[in-house]
Amino acid sequence: MDTPLSTIAVVGLGTMGTGIADVLARAGREVIGIDISDTAAAQAVAALESSTARAVARERITEEERQDVLARFRTFSDLQAAAEADLVIEVVPESYEAKQEVFRALDGIVRPDAILATGTNALSVTRLAADSAHPERVLGLHFFAPVQAMKLVEVVSSVLTDPRAVDAVTRLAQDLGKEPVAVGDRAGFIADGLLFGYLNQAAAMYEAKYASREDIDAAMKLGCGLPMGPLALLDLVGVDTARTVLEAMYAASHDRLHAPAPILKQLSEAGLTGRKAGRGFYTYEAPGSGEVVPDALTPSASADADGGREIRSVGVAGSGTMASGIAEVFAKAGYAVVLAARSQEKADTAKARIAKSLARSVDKGRMTAEARDTTLALITPAGSLDAFAEVDLAVEAVAEDLAVKQELFGRLDKICKPGAVLATTTSSLPVIACARATSRPQDVIGMHFFNPAPAMKLVEIVRTVLTADDVHATVREVTAKIRKHPVDCGDRAGFIVNALLFPYLNNAVKMVQEHYATLDDIDAAMKLGGGYPMGPFELLDVVGLDVSLAIEQVLHREFRDPGLAPAPLLEHLVAAGCLGRKTGRGFREYARR
Repeated sequence: MDTPLSTIAVVGLGTMGTGIADVLARAGREVIGIDISDTAAAQAVAALESSTARAVARERITEEERQDVLARFRTFSDLQAAAEADLVIEVVPESYEAKQEVFRALDGIVRPDAILATGTNALSVTRLAADSAHPERVLGLHFFAPVQAMKLVEVVSSVLTDPRAVDAVTRLAQDLGKEPVAVGDRAGFIADGLLFGYLNQAAAMYEAKYASREDIDAAMKLGCGLPMGPLALLDLVGVDTARTVLEAMYAASHDRLHAPAPILKQLSEAGLTGRKAGRGFYTYEAPGSGEVVPDALTPSASADADGGREIRSVGVAGSGTMASGIAEVFAKAGYAVVLAARSQEKADTAKARIAKSLARSVDKGRMTAEARDTTLALITPAGSLDAFAEVDLAVEAVAEDLAVKQELFGRLDKICKPGAVLATTTSSLPVIACARATSRPQDVIGMHFFNPAPAMKLVEIVRTVLTADDVHATVREVTAKIRKHPVDCGDRAGFIVNALLFPYLNNAVKMVQEHYATLDDIDAAMKLGGGYPMGPFELLDVVGLDVSLAIEQVLHREFRDPGLAPAPLLEHLVAAGCLGRKTGRGFREYARR
């Protein structure tokens, strides 16, 4: 195990195996590709030829270097070819039976000092190791697709694994230009352990017809900065693969959040496994294609047909960052805006904040000085809600406190003219509770902007069971005019984004609480393995631990699922006043400004 890993066998030449072989060959290793299918082996060679040809065309390698890489990759159909390997990486289908068959056969083929690695992303490494004649040399080596691009490699140890084997594959991963993260043997490990619970919840949300597949995916991309929406990602991963991973996670955790959504079983058994089948949650141009084509569920181009009310002036209630951001957005789109606060001084301060924001845009060349002046002229600060008497749309952006919002809506009901649309920007409270504080609940709707409002493109449009159709149409039309992307959802806790985001964050806290992984390793895993712009603990500290806890408490009360109960560690930090960046300490400590 102390010898350099210079000759490596890859068993299973599907997409993942081919990608692993590619990076190994390019890193100067002798690679033995093994697959019982001659077609799979030929496709793996063709893929390497194609990828290296592109590298030559882009002048990343020379033709001579390309030929050296190709010469280092040999394919075979018999496991006996692994006899000379220092390391064997198996990436056969995600099944104990299939993987155990490979390991049992390898025991009689490879040298006693060879390391055996499983590429599983969900199955127990310990169980696979225990079935081997030499369990101390078995570990997990979990790459992420596409292997050539993704930096994360999870190095998974069982209680039986020899530390020298871990050190050897860790050095290999580093030589490949990867970021190895050491983890213990637990279903899903770090990245998939957090990712697949989130994907499962998205599938369940879609199955419940709470929101369309397009709106769920758009919400998570635009609201969280993710590279891909959850349903599109399920299609890429494979619906059947996701179901297998979740079943393994549920068997270990018995957490209902990991119990595969029934739709995953239905799609899997129908053969609608995603991109590889040409159809999953979406329909694709052909099996293996990533090109989505319209189907019976694709929204029609006339979905946003007119029929709403005319909106010329907008009132924004509040004086904080969100209120001023929303007022800026409406004014930039040409609407006359009344910005009302509890005093004239607060309203003037809020407008001054907008002026600074616009000045930065001018400095960065994003708008002209003339456009800035025109935008500012459209905003009228007011020290009282009475200034909303003639607005066509009133948007409240006050404190996230139901009693405060209900009192404000009661006042809006008396002040605003008949036919005015009343909108709340709540991120978690029931919109219907605000609507019932008025005598016109049919005019009330949720309009959840994301912070910072001028930059974030998403608006969740939340209609209650009483919201009028023309009010819904009005807000969708207005959202498009202010250059935001509207997504429709019903009036339940968390709407789309927070209902999917915060259980994921809560599960990350539980991982640390259970001493499974460190903050840094979890953050690195989700950024490098999941493509997230921020790790969960970075994000929690930015959002605020008190805000995060409040949202998780709302979700738990709404859905009554034990898996949604806030992690005790989060509760303890909030109780201690460690609220994140705003207090200088949360999950991490920050320099005081």
